[in-house]
Amino acid sequence: MSVITISGGTFSGGLMLAESLSKRLGYRIIGRDVIVEKAALSGISQDILRNALQKPPSFLERLKHGKYIYLALIQAALSEEVRPGKVVYHGHAGHLLLKGAPVLRTRIIAPWGFRLKMAQERLQLNRAQAQDHIQNMDHDRKKWTQYIYGVDWTDPSLYDMVLNLENITVADACDVLAELVTKDRFALTPESQALLEDLALASRIRATLAMNTSTEDLEVEVQARAGSVSILGRTPSRYQCWEIERIAKAVPGVQKLNIRGCPEGKE
Repeated sequence: MSVITISGGTFSGGLMLAESLSKRLGYRIIGRDVIVEKAALSGISQDILRNALQKPPSFLERLKHGKYIYLALIQAALSEEVRPGKVVYHGHAGHLLLKGAPVLRTRIIAPWGFRLKMAQERLQLNRAQAQDHIQNMDHDRKKWTQYIYGVDWTDPSLYDMVLNLENITVADACDVLAELVTKDRFALTPESQALLEDLALASRIRATLAMNTSTEDLEVEVQARAGSVSILGRTPSRYQCWEIERIAKAVPGVQKLNIRGCPEGKE
């Protein structure tokens, strides 16, 4: 597997844990800004993409179909970054954006005093300002994940491991995760590598369709397995089905293509 995602509330120690793991394991560490920068190569501004990752429904609802396009680009960028394995991703919703991939999904939580102290030191805030900042950021994240994925981001069932810094240190948490990734079930194997490749290909196709003028208004689901690709979704015309086929087949790695949901006898 060798892909670890770390999620947590604002100033819960997630970045510290990611940095510690990166040094211990020799893994690359990537965060939201790296993904946004890569996704922005499509021509969408970094500010819009960053907002699409963190702003709650009021922002995304105004974008309507735009949120689908932006998230498709972000997922494609993240999938490509983690594809080689041996990566620690520190950022909101990494485990949701990589759903279906072999990922060690980790959540870190910390006592309120720990979080307040970090916010005050990092942002040069007083206690009241730090409290408001943390509460606002946590509130936005909860609304975002509920709106996009229909889940409560604090639900422990969304994670393989929940680590609480109340009675352990970041070093202790690092020890636990470093030990886990040495186990066979979490190792980077040919099978887990293939799953990462499949997700990267499917995400690449979805993003390519989202950015093409003839298919940008569609919302489709893309699945890939060893070069065999299935695209699911309602399309308004056979012309768009032909366009989906043309565009998807041009994506490197596609060997076989199956498009479902195309209308019959409709031009």
